[in-house]
Amino acid sequence: MKFLRPSLLLAAIGLFALSMQSCKTKKAIAKPAPPVEKPAPPVEEKKPEPAPEPKPAPAPVEEKPDYNFSKVFFEFDSGVLKTASFAVLDKIATEMKKDPSAKFILNGHSSIEGSAEHNMSLSVDRANAVKSYLVNAGVNVSNLSIKGFGATEPAASNDTEEGRIQNRRVEFKKLD
Repeated sequence: MKFLRPSLLLAAIGLFALSMQSCKTKKAIAKPAPPVEKPAPPVEEKKPEPAPEPKPAPAPVEEKPDYNFSKVFFEFDSGVLKTASFAVLDKIATEMKKDPSAKFILNGHSSIEGSAEHNMSLSVDRANAVKSYLVNAGVNVSNLSIKGFGATEPAASNDTEEGRIQNRRVEFKKLD
């Protein structure tokens, strides 16, 4: 303990001396003199020009909605929208919002696979999926109604896979 006290005292004095040295003021560096500015040549005062007469604003062109909608397609035995249908539905929602009073019926369809009851239920589910998407996009729910047709109104032949794909759809009809 006796040996420890003088060592700590010496260490403290050394640290104090080092810290005092670092606190010395630095020599000030002379700043260069600011450049002498030459007087600016006199500016001729211009008389303000009369303001041009404002042109009347063009009347806003009201864009008419384009109700020529593409069909929305679905996977086999599913009421879930295909990813490719999202862009189509966004365009449809934009057009529907241009005329908030327009009413539409969403006609759901299915291909021939499965029972008649299952296909009818599936076509209603598909129409409801489209309706939900449009309502979430801002279309008024009261302007949309749905109807399921099952496999009763094919758009193409159910004999080929390409035809069955075309039959798994929702079509839009504007009500007058």
